[in-house]
Amino acid sequence: MLRKKVTIGAAVAASVALLLAGCANQPSTGGSTNGNSSKVDIPAITSVDVPKDAVLPAGDGKATCPAGLTIGYVGAETGPNAQLGINIYNGIQLAIDQHNESNKGCQVAFKKFDTEGDPNKATGPVTQAVNEADIIGVVGLPFSGESKATGNIFEQQGLVHITPSATNPGLTQNGWKTFFRGLGNDAVQGPAAAKFLTGKLEAKKVYLVQDDSDYGIGLGTQTSKALGDALVGTDKVTTGQKDFSAVISKIINAKPDAVYYAGYYAEGAPFDQQLVNKGYKGTFVGPDGVKDDQFIKLAGDASSNAYFTCPCIPGELITDFEGAYKKLANAEPGTYSIEGYDAATVLLSGIDKGKTTRADLLSWVKDYDADGLSKHYKWDATGELQAPAVYGYKVENGKIVPIGTIGE
Repeated sequence: MLRKKVTIGAAVAASVALLLAGCANQPSTGGSTNGNSSKVDIPAITSVDVPKDAVLPAGDGKATCPAGLTIGYVGAETGPNAQLGINIYNGIQLAIDQHNESNKGCQVAFKKFDTEGDPNKATGPVTQAVNEADIIGVVGLPFSGESKATGNIFEQQGLVHITPSATNPGLTQNGWKTFFRGLGNDAVQGPAAAKFLTGKLEAKKVYLVQDDSDYGIGLGTQTSKALGDALVGTDKVTTGQKDFSAVISKIINAKPDAVYYAGYYAEGAPFDQQLVNKGYKGTFVGPDGVKDDQFIKLAGDASSNAYFTCPCIPGELITDFEGAYKKLANAEPGTYSIEGYDAATVLLSGIDKGKTTRADLLSWVKDYDADGLSKHYKWDATGELQAPAVYGYKVENGKIVPIGTIGE
């Protein structure tokens, strides 16, 4: 496949780095891990390969469709990990805006439904969305727990939905025909993370901590299995936990080279901050649920010891996308912004081809086989993508920067 290189402007990167550094918390009493010989430094990358013939939302500009068609977003707009949802719906909004600007004869509406990222609250917004007949496709839900709690509701109404970020492997084992995952699952990310820890990061001893979400449990299980003899301990934390001293005491005693945290940034950030404050000098590695600028803002200077794993491409390195997203959101693309954009593009391209009922759009996604900006989109019978990549990231000068693919 022919590909072209795209690069991010140095001025944009520098300005964002200064902005995020200024927003960070005050320095932690434990000091920074910068310069610590126990942390392996991997250079950042400045370009990514983008498919030459990637399908874009604008299409050929000649589409016509009935009035009143709507694409929905169902997921977090508020709540402790809301930024991950905000990243996604901004990507969706950008795709729809670009589509509608180029296709005056096919104007697609966009409607959002807030779940707060909570499985116990998600059924209401999902029920509302599936009962609105004008909604023929959905991008969401972002999190694994809420996806698990609501998949049957989508299935009963025949409403196709593409998650840009829910990674628990079990989600595609429920027999749902309307669920499609727009990224690699934790059975892909977990082994890649383990190989990254013991390979590029040279960790001989790894301590793994997971939260109590479906996402954290699934990812923690997959990563633990793949770490093998390098795993020197495991522990659990709970959603909303504030004090991590008991877990940290066990970690300090185990003397690991790296800690892998399977969970979200709302707990991962204070956990890392407290870990560094207690004298931990090794590397902290978090997954896609932690990889967000909010982690840096919440963890402060302690975040300088952090790397991340994510089955997501660094959208900020795709110049056209980065520029358009920043104009829309007044922010750099975040984790899963480009996956949300691509998922919406899959649905929009179906509408442009005359797939304007729920049944027709579902069939379109089922048989889809084309490049997006972030990856190739072709699903198997369970709704899993084929051969998705996993990227690594690190915190550098108060900013999350990509370091390239991992687990290879």
